[in-house]
Amino acid sequence: MHSGLELTLLLLGCAVLGVVAFRMLHLPPMLGYLAVGVLIGPHALALADDSPATHALAEFGVVFLMFSIGLEFSLAQFKAMRKIVFGLGLAQVVLTIAAAMLFGQLASYFSPSLHISWQAAFALGGALAMSSTAIVVKLLTERLELESEHGRRIIGILLFQDLAVVPLLILIPSLARNPEDLPATLGLAAVKAAAVLALLLFFGQKLMRRWFTVVVKRRSQELFMLNLLLVTLGSAWITEQAGLSLALGAFVAGMLISETQYKHQVEEDIKPFRDVLLGLFFITIGMLLNLELVLRHWWLVLLLLVLPVLLKFALIAGLAKLFGASDGVSMRTGIALAQAGEFGFVLLNLASGSKLIDPFLMQLVLASMVLSMLVAPLLIANMDKIVMKFASNEWMMQSLALTQLATRTMKTQKHVIIAGFGRSGQSLATLLSEEKLQWYALDLDPERVQEARAAGANVSYGDAARRESLIAAGINRASALVVTFADTRLALKVLHLVHELAPELPVIVRSHDDSDLDTLKAAGATEVVPEALESSLMLASHALVMLGVPLRRVVHRVQAARDERYAALRGWFVGASDLADDPEHSHVRLHSVSLREGAAGVGKALIELGLEQVGAEVTTLRRGGQNIDPGLDTVLREGDVVVVRGDGDAVARAEERLL
Repeated sequence: MHSGLELTLLLLGCAVLGVVAFRMLHLPPMLGYLAVGVLIGPHALALADDSPATHALAEFGVVFLMFSIGLEFSLAQFKAMRKIVFGLGLAQVVLTIAAAMLFGQLASYFSPSLHISWQAAFALGGALAMSSTAIVVKLLTERLELESEHGRRIIGILLFQDLAVVPLLILIPSLARNPEDLPATLGLAAVKAAAVLALLLFFGQKLMRRWFTVVVKRRSQELFMLNLLLVTLGSAWITEQAGLSLALGAFVAGMLISETQYKHQVEEDIKPFRDVLLGLFFITIGMLLNLELVLRHWWLVLLLLVLPVLLKFALIAGLAKLFGASDGVSMRTGIALAQAGEFGFVLLNLASGSKLIDPFLMQLVLASMVLSMLVAPLLIANMDKIVMKFASNEWMMQSLALTQLATRTMKTQKHVIIAGFGRSGQSLATLLSEEKLQWYALDLDPERVQEARAAGANVSYGDAARRESLIAAGINRASALVVTFADTRLALKVLHLVHELAPELPVIVRSHDDSDLDTLKAAGATEVVPEALESSLMLASHALVMLGVPLRRVVHRVQAARDERYAALRGWFVGASDLADDPEHSHVRLHSVSLREGAAGVGKALIELGLEQVGAEVTTLRRGGQNIDPGLDTVLREGDVVVVRGDGDAVARAEERLL
C-alpha cells in the first residue's frame, strides 16, 4: 500500500517516462499511458494497486474529456455535414453494435460455454464502434488530408461517434439491471435525462453568458479558472444526483459554454486538467490488463484484433460506397477508422464496472483494442498503397485526373505552378493575372477546386508533393513554382522532387518563421518568405513612412533586410507563451545575460569563450547604459549585459560559458 503522495509520484514519474518513450517512437501518448498502466499494475510489476481512489480521480479525466467534446459541439458544423454525420456516422455505429450482438448470439449458439448475453454484446459493440479521434485526426493533419473527400467522411463519422457516447453512457449501466425491469429502467433514465437536459439547457443558456461576463469583468485569471471548474464539476454533480453519469453533465456544460464568446479561452484553460487526468484514466485502464492471461491466449487476442478491424473496415467502406463515394475514397475511409478508440476504453470500463462483461473476455478485448491502436499509424501511413493494390479502378481514376490536368496545361508555357490554392495561393494568382502572367494551381480540397474551377480559375485537384502531379502540371515548361502552404515537411518533399525533375526551376517557399529558413534554402529554395518576419517588415515600413522617413530609404532598408536573409531580425526575446509554442526550443531566440561579480566571462575576450562553438553568437553588448557592437577581441567587464542569439540549447550553453 502506498500513501497518497507516493502513489501520485509513482504515477507521474512512470507517465513521464512512458510518454517520452512513445513520443520518441512517434506514437500517440495515450498508448504510453496504457503501457505504463500494464507495467505498474497488479498483474505485472505490482508497483501500484488498482485502488478505488485512483479510479475516482481517473473518472475526472473522462469528465473533462466529455466537457471538451461538448465545447467543440457546433450546430453549424453538424448542419453542414448532416448527411455524413447522421447518415454515414449513424449507420456505422448502429450496424457495428448490431453486428456485435449477432456475433454474440452466434457464439453462444455454437459454443454454449462461451455465453455472451445480448446486453454484453451491446456494450462490446458500442465500445468497438468507436475509433480514435486523437490518432486519426493527427495523422490526417500531417498528411494534409483533412479536407480531402475521404477526410471529410472520416471527420463526419468521428463526430457522430463522439455524440453517440452520450446516450451509450446512459444505456450501458441501465442494461445491468434486472431484465424484467429494463423497459422501466430505460424509460426512467430517458425521462431523467430529458428533464435534466431541459433544465440545464433552458436555464443554463440564459445564465451562462451573463455569469461568465460578470466573472470576466473582475479581470482575474484565477477567478476565471475557479469558475470554469465550478461550472464543469457542478453540472457533472447535477446529472450524477439525477442517477445519470458525471460525463453527461460535463458534456452539457461544454455545450453551453461553446455558445459564448469565451469558448477558445476556456478550451485552452481546461486542456492541462483534461490531459493530465485523462492520462491517469488510461493508466488505470492499462492496470486492468493481465499480461499473463493475454499471452496464454495470444491466438484469441489476435483473432479479436483481426476480426473487428476487418469487420469495421468492410462495414465502413461498404457504407461509404453506398453513400456515393468512389472505391478509393471508401477504402481510405474504412482503413482510417478500423481501429479502436479512446471512448471505446471509457465504455468498456463502464461495462466492466457494471458486471456486464465476463472478466476473461474483458481482458482479451482490452488487449486487442490496444493492439489495434498500435497498428493504426502503420495502416494509415500505407493507406495509398493498400488502396492502389485492391481498388481496381483507383489507378484508372488517378490516371484520368492526371491526364485531365496534363491536357489543361499542355499548351501552357512559362507559367507559374502554385502549390496550394488557399488564401495565399489565390492572392498570388490574382496578382499574376493582373500582370498577364500565366499560372496553374494544385490543391487537395475538392470543394475549393470545384468552386474555383466553376469561376474560371486554372486549378486542379492534385498533390504538389507527388511526382506525377508536378509532371502533369508541366513542371518542365514552368518558369517558377511557389509553395503557398507553410508546412516545412511537405515543402521539403516538393523541393526534392523539383531538384530531380527541373533543378534549374526557381522555387519560392512560404514558412511560418525563420526557424526552417536555412533548412529550406539548403534543400534548394530560391527564396523563403517567413510570415512572421515579413509582417514585421511591413509593420515597420508603414510606421517609418508615417513618422516621416523618406519612402526611398524605407524601401532600401526593407530590401537590405531581405538581402541579408533577415539576419538583423532573426531571433527575438521569448516569453512564457513563446516557450509553450516551442516545446523543443528549436526557434532562434535572443537572451540577455548579465555578468555579475565572479562570472566566468569577466576579463575574457569573446574569442576566448568560444560561443560560436556551441552555436551561439553575440549580437549586442550593453555597457554603462549604452549599446556597443562587440568584436571577437572585445573584453567583457563586470556589469556588462551580453545579448546572445541561437536556438534554446545553444543559448543555454552560451550562458553557462559566460557565467
